[in-house]
Amino acid sequence: MKKSIPDSIVVPGHPDYDLLTGLADEITKRAGGPKALGQGFSAMLRQCVDDVIMTPKTGRRSYDELEKTEKTYIGTRVEIELRAMLRLPKGKLDTLILGQDVDIKNTMGSNWMIPTEAIDHPCILVAADEKRAMCFLGLIVAKLDYLTAGQNKDAKKSVSAEGFANILWLIKGRPYPPNFWQTVPSDAIQRIFLGSSGNQRMASLFREVQDTPIKREVVEAVAKQKDFMRRIRSDNGRGTRDILLKESILLLSGDFDAGLIKQLGLPECSGSEFISYQVKTAQDVNLASKHGVIVSATLD
Repeated sequence: MKKSIPDSIVVPGHPDYDLLTGLADEITKRAGGPKALGQGFSAMLRQCVDDVIMTPKTGRRSYDELEKTEKTYIGTRVEIELRAMLRLPKGKLDTLILGQDVDIKNTMGSNWMIPTEAIDHPCILVAADEKRAMCFLGLIVAKLDYLTAGQNKDAKKSVSAEGFANILWLIKGRPYPPNFWQTVPSDAIQRIFLGSSGNQRMASLFREVQDTPIKREVVEAVAKQKDFMRRIRSDNGRGTRDILLKESILLLSGDFDAGLIKQLGLPECSGSEFISYQVKTAQDVNLASKHGVIVSATLD
């Protein structure tokens, strides 16, 4: 997305103010409020992109590595997921909000392509900036005055430089989680996926990436097993947690080990995240013991 975006002029007195603020209020209400909208939208967008990159299956780590058709599919996926997230019906365009036909446009670049059928209709504008890990959600009425004079071979136009000021932003430059695998060194990724079994790969994952919350979806993708949660628990010495504990590495769940995670000074984990920690001191050993985790190593 553009680094410099003009302030919105959609304020009382603007011809689109009543329409766009009404749609914005409905979207926010359906999401459960501004905070829930920001959290849900950014997570949804991250998942849409990651599910197409498919690092564990393809070895790819970024959007730039996708085929053209895959990049196009992300837009379709965002449309479907956004409708589901907001519980919106399909309309003559992409969706229907307060009786208004609304188009949903997504971009991973700096602008959107507006089709002829969306002209003079409100549009939901979605953008993901992968390089800066930021996301955007706005509303515009696709009037010709706000669009470029030129068009592509499909007669689609973009929002003009001046037209950007006529976007009502619900989310403008909100940080969202970067692709997890872009935060992991390539040599570490190779070591993680060298394991022939789910336990081996998961143990490598938490050995290589410590002190960092890891989402359930990442764990599931690495395990490549239906019952991956069983593998992550203690399992008579065979589970991932057992393997790591022999190396004095704690594998903790945000759901069940929140107290220990906090006392160790680790980042907060949601209920669907996991984090590993290399025991370093005798105090760490004592803390783990108080929470029912016995570490055999004795450290100073």
